[in-house]
Amino acid sequence: MSSQPVNPSAPTGIVLNIQRYCSHDGPGIRTNVFLKGCSLRCKWCGNPESIAKKPEMSYDAQKCSGRQCGICLKPPFPEGAFYFVDGGEDRVKVNWHLASDCDEALVALCPTGALEMFGKTMTVDEVLDEVEKDSSIYRSTGGGMTISGGEVMLQPDFAAALLKGAHERGINTAIETACNAPWANLEKVLPHVDTMLHDHKLTVPERHKKWTGVENKRILENFKRAYETFPDVDFIARTPLIPGVNADEEHIRAVLAFIRPYKNVIDYELLPYHRFGLGKYESLGVVYELDDYKTPSDDLVRHLQAIIDEAFGRTGPAAAAGK
Repeated sequence: MSSQPVNPSAPTGIVLNIQRYCSHDGPGIRTNVFLKGCSLRCKWCGNPESIAKKPEMSYDAQKCSGRQCGICLKPPFPEGAFYFVDGGEDRVKVNWHLASDCDEALVALCPTGALEMFGKTMTVDEVLDEVEKDSSIYRSTGGGMTISGGEVMLQPDFAAALLKGAHERGINTAIETACNAPWANLEKVLPHVDTMLHDHKLTVPERHKKWTGVENKRILENFKRAYETFPDVDFIARTPLIPGVNADEEHIRAVLAFIRPYKNVIDYELLPYHRFGLGKYESLGVVYELDDYKTPSDDLVRHLQAIIDEAFGRTGPAAAAGK
């Protein structure tokens, strides 16, 4: 493993998490580097801890030792940020407005780990030294490093430096992005990308704004410009599939019509909606808005996947394997 000296002028970034042995975020087995900060507000988001750019505190009531502890009720914690309800359960409650400024030093005072920080500042070399631990796996599986989020394009200097550094260490690169960012940010990042996985969430501008908080004009313009400007990058379109939102033939065929003229868009993947991130909302004191929505049925996913396979000329065993 190569350990590079720290460059004081190199950009730093806010990293949410580094996850190893991932198999669905680009070719081969990969290490995913999740960055903080997102410019969308998708109502189905499974990673609410990735939305805010700065590090933020979370609270797991199941780990709280309750009244026998009470450390968070005393200085240096902000007054009133944590409290007990008279006659209530033996767990502290959180005034999220007052607790929003709790930093890593305060969180570390919690003896049970009920308080945790999402996100920390890291250097390029700190991240790459962690990623490079699995370089032998990347070589044997064709894998590498994937930068996800949040939104990669909101930390373009840091992301570009990570990707460039990965290439210098012989590591394949990929990013996951919604591309809701200025084109100048993409110009910094994409020269160092081997594969870009990008979300076509909704095609109708008004519906896109309803469900994600923004219209999709800039996003679609960025996609087209990226396809045309970076012909050597492999692009993989994706749709997070939510019944009642976009899990229908109209959306799938509209995305196919958009991507099929570009030969470097090599695939279109469906990501069936799930509710695995629901507990994170509670830990951040945030209300989950999509509580009544269900995972799409297997029959629906197979039907929509068959439309994609037909468009990409996949039939028989190749289609069944998603090749």
